[in-house]
Amino acid sequence: MQPIKLGVLGLGRAFTLMIPTLSKDQRIDLVACFDTNAGAAAAFSKAFGGIAHTSADALCADPNVEWIYVATPHQLHEEHVRLAASHGKHVLVEKPMALSLTECSDMRMACEQAGTQLIVGHSHSFNAPVSRARSIIESGRFGRVRMIQAMNFTDFLYRPRRPEELDTTKGGGVVFSQAAHQIDIVRLLAGGEVSSVYARTGNWDQQRPTEGAYTAILNFRSGAFASVTYNGYGFFDTDPWMDGIGEMGWPKNTNTHRLTRKKYLITEDEIGEARRKANRNFGGPDYEPALGNAPAAFQHFGPVVACCEQADLRLTPYGVEIHDIDGVHLDALPPQAVQRSEVVDEIWSVAREGMAPTHSGAWSMATMEVCLAILDSSKKGEAIILEHQAAVPAIRL
Repeated sequence: MQPIKLGVLGLGRAFTLMIPTLSKDQRIDLVACFDTNAGAAAAFSKAFGGIAHTSADALCADPNVEWIYVATPHQLHEEHVRLAASHGKHVLVEKPMALSLTECSDMRMACEQAGTQLIVGHSHSFNAPVSRARSIIESGRFGRVRMIQAMNFTDFLYRPRRPEELDTTKGGGVVFSQAAHQIDIVRLLAGGEVSSVYARTGNWDQQRPTEGAYTAILNFRSGAFASVTYNGYGFFDTDPWMDGIGEMGWPKNTNTHRLTRKKYLITEDEIGEARRKANRNFGGPDYEPALGNAPAAFQHFGPVVACCEQADLRLTPYGVEIHDIDGVHLDALPPQAVQRSEVVDEIWSVAREGMAPTHSGAWSMATMEVCLAILDSSKKGEAIILEHQAAVPAIRL
């Protein structure tokens, strides 16, 4: 079967992080792009031989493009998914799916009416250790999952940001930008359907006026419950608890958070900060292409422990660590040839094998409902009852 002809809409940070996957996986052919940054578009053509279009509409109308990877800013996702669907293109759209349930619903409807597929991601729930833990749970080997603990402490808020990334109304802050990772993971492990959310959010820096932290209790219709915590204020780091492996699967410098804050403190203004972010992205003067093979470890989103009736399962960068009556042992996974290839696995299964996506519009709208409930619960000081949840899809055999 022929590689999937992929057009990229938006060549910013999300695409930059996906380049090692999309450029090295032989199932993907990068055939076209559009970005408002003409320099980045020209770099795309030079690096991958694809056509650099002059508008989003022209990219979506390109007859040589099968799928569109929508990697534009959060507030543009709904518009661009509808545009791609109107041209009969299948879509992989970055998380968060959108900024409201109405937008999510409109995106789903546009794809359904056009007869096109919609996959939302990537979130870290694509990671192979999550899938392995899910398989162990669904096997019934250790009984039902009862409780999940997920946490992640990062330097997210002090990495270079555009102004809208610090404005919650425009999709900024850690709930819109990061919570989908954790919510997708715990939903996959606990059955998918969240019944209620009680949460608090933290907004502690007037110079970065958006949510930098949250904690939420999720109750599931399965009877399980989960505690999810994220802190992006850049002091404590949970990656040493992940065997010293950073989110992207590589060993991490223990001084990373301190250096991030140090660079932030010497940034002159919003324009300078936005420029610093753009410069490190694909096509920018500070962009550093990934070299060599995939890392030996898998990507992750901080410590996750799923507590079953007869064992606790700890997700690690190398597989699933099982704590049971016989002791502690690692259900190890073989290393990847291409990092983050699990994302392409799902696209390929839908595009070439006729499978239904795991991270469908319905699934991801349910995750978005949980994220919005975190904000709403913190504002109101009460639990939020959910209405648009989706059960976990059956595991592919």
